[in-house]
Amino acid sequence: MSKSIVIVGGVAGGATAAARLRRLNEHDSITMFERGEHISFANCGLPYYIGGAIASRDKLLLQSPLGMKDRFGIDVKVRTEVTAIDRAGKKVRVKQLDTGEEAEYPYDVLVLSPGAKPIVPEIPGLAEAEAVFTLRNIPDTDRIHGWIDEHKPRHAAIIGGGFIGVEMAENLRHRGLEVTLVERNGQVLGPLDPEMAKPVERHMRLQGVDLVLGASVVAIEDRGKMLRLFTGQVLRTDMLLLAIGVTPESGLAREAGLELGVKGAIRVNERLQTSDPSIYAVGDAIEVKDRTLGFETVVPLAWGANRQGRLVADAIQGRKASYPGAYGTAIVQAFDLTAAVTGVNEKTLNKLGVPYEAIHIHPASHAGYYPGAAPLSLKLLFDKATGSIYGAQAVGQDGIDKRIDVISAAMRGGLTATELAELELAYAPPYSSAKDPVNLAGYVASYVMEGLVETMQWHEVDAYVEGGGLLVDVRDDAERMAGYILGSVCIPLNELRNRLDELPLQHPVVVSCQVGQRGYVAARLLQQHGYKVRNLDGGYRTYAAMADEPPLPAPETGSGPSAVPADSPAPASPVQAQVQVDACGLQCPGPIMKVYEAVRQMAPGERLEVKATDFGFAADIAKWCEKTGNPLETVESSPEGVRAVLVKGGDAAPQQSDPASSKNGATMVVFSGDLDKTIAAFIIASGAAAMGKPVTMFFTFWGLNVLCKAEVPAVKKDGLEAMFGMMMPKGAAALPLSKMNMGGLGAKMIRRVMQRKNVDSLEALMSNAIRSGVKLVACTMSMDIMGIRKEELIDGIDYAGVATYLGDAEDSGLNLFI
Repeated sequence: MSKSIVIVGGVAGGATAAARLRRLNEHDSITMFERGEHISFANCGLPYYIGGAIASRDKLLLQSPLGMKDRFGIDVKVRTEVTAIDRAGKKVRVKQLDTGEEAEYPYDVLVLSPGAKPIVPEIPGLAEAEAVFTLRNIPDTDRIHGWIDEHKPRHAAIIGGGFIGVEMAENLRHRGLEVTLVERNGQVLGPLDPEMAKPVERHMRLQGVDLVLGASVVAIEDRGKMLRLFTGQVLRTDMLLLAIGVTPESGLAREAGLELGVKGAIRVNERLQTSDPSIYAVGDAIEVKDRTLGFETVVPLAWGANRQGRLVADAIQGRKASYPGAYGTAIVQAFDLTAAVTGVNEKTLNKLGVPYEAIHIHPASHAGYYPGAAPLSLKLLFDKATGSIYGAQAVGQDGIDKRIDVISAAMRGGLTATELAELELAYAPPYSSAKDPVNLAGYVASYVMEGLVETMQWHEVDAYVEGGGLLVDVRDDAERMAGYILGSVCIPLNELRNRLDELPLQHPVVVSCQVGQRGYVAARLLQQHGYKVRNLDGGYRTYAAMADEPPLPAPETGSGPSAVPADSPAPASPVQAQVQVDACGLQCPGPIMKVYEAVRQMAPGERLEVKATDFGFAADIAKWCEKTGNPLETVESSPEGVRAVLVKGGDAAPQQSDPASSKNGATMVVFSGDLDKTIAAFIIASGAAAMGKPVTMFFTFWGLNVLCKAEVPAVKKDGLEAMFGMMMPKGAAALPLSKMNMGGLGAKMIRRVMQRKNVDSLEALMSNAIRSGVKLVACTMSMDIMGIRKEELIDGIDYAGVATYLGDAEDSGLNLFI
């Protein structure tokens, strides 16, 4: 018996369902209503038509209403909106938008595929603004494309740093516009964790996109030409694109009384039926299960809509069909980089309180000895107890899609993290390595699960070092020139076995290298010598992803006709570099090492041009040049890699200041607990702070008495510690003089003289120093020896070990022992 099937929405889910329904049953009556003018168009390709990568608009149109009717015998009605559903009478009311004519259509089965609509925030002034755009369909695309052609804007502002916002930033840059992207959260691409999004942000900035993160637009003025941000910043622009995200278009379902779920999405069962068994729903408007953890969510992606369209047709025709949920596998291009994700991220796991392990690796996209190899960063999240994979993220120039697709398929097949090492993947030098990055992730996961190594994450390092922890950098000295973790000590891996006596066996140790591999070797070595050791997961590369970015030479603002005035003079011919370095295919720190070796052989003032396929090299070379005093002239990024030009510093390059002048800080070891010496120390520290210098005062042994509170709270101590406490002065007010103390009388006389001559007391000097930003650090080792507890010391100070002091001292031009 034939059925009357009505479909609302003719893009991905609706069109797929219609075609599948006809292939399964030739006799059913199928009518599809589409509010817009087009059906089955490539909405994911819209940004690339605006940017020019897709030259022909017609290529966006995958099927026409006439073609759908001729091939499948489906009655397609475009420019026709379904305005109401009569569930009791099983009919829909429709309105033809061109004529205003209304009619009713009966159904036996109704399929809802209304999609999702762009979020338009309530911002004062938005309603009066001109040249404001959203991007959802072909008409939206035509408006943006046509407006740029006609008005030739110089600048575009984008609100929202999700996938659409990032894609539009790239494509508007390709059209020659200056672009500012404003994102309320502290990162772009929310599905990625921050350390994985950071390389994308740096690359976008390198390509000339002005990223304003952690800020929101609070007002729009001058008819859309001026944006006021929450931070107080004001942006001038010629056009505004809203890319904040999408929300399910479920108004028709709501008015019909259908059950809704999270974010107002249409709730369906595994057979995609709504709360009304005669009504099904698919696509961006429905609620789905997160396949990893089972919670309800929305996943507005093309794959799900197409898959659901096929399954709903099977369900309607009585076939076996079930949609178990989505992993949210997604990918985005950001200029020369690709970012992809599957499963849940670390932010979600933390929010839900799910225990997990995270690993980061940084291998090459294919064999490093074959031309064109580029590094990629891969993050894997899994359950340490069972090996269940929670998710993965990857960023790089090449091979990102393959790795995330493989892990997504592994998750679908129920493979564990360690079983990734067992996957037999296609290998030849142009395509991969004998140990594919997915295999490597499996190996690293197995090290963690088998207890061969314990790891520390990038966000735990600073607190560990500031708390006096020992961090050993096993990279070579030359690598540290491109950056290192403050407070770390350097013992190269090849020297570690012969320098074990430099490491205290009784103290825990954390080792780090560039990407984690040498750190693992060091950790295994130390562990077998009796050390309690952890390896910094992902190495310095993962840690540095969240570090402050070094300044880069400003990129050109665009290449389009509106970006550069017609009467601009021709650019001067670039100066030829005397030395060429090809670092393509080398993984970090390979490119930096090659630059270091080449610069050593150069004369001051000579230029070096280096090319590398490591996308992180742009940041590395800038930091290396800053540290070594070699001026960086140019950094350019392209699909082929990174190109940089630098000048060797020295006498022949007077424009470069002495690298030593960058050591602007002042550090002091305050060993003494004498009043007069302490006063001198704080006077010097305050003076240095007043000159703009960062100042660190490291209090050790008797100097800790300076930091003690006058009224010490009761703390539990053993006998020896209590005896020490009884003999030591209680705070700054009780400190003795180093000479002529006379049982404390000398100290009182000095204080009276200071008061008479309007010299600040020691207590006032300490308070002023803290307010001026002077860092007071208590030596935790000395505290332990002398039985001093944190509760006994004043507020506003830090606690650390000698490694922290040495790290600060390395960047200081003044070092005193008092």
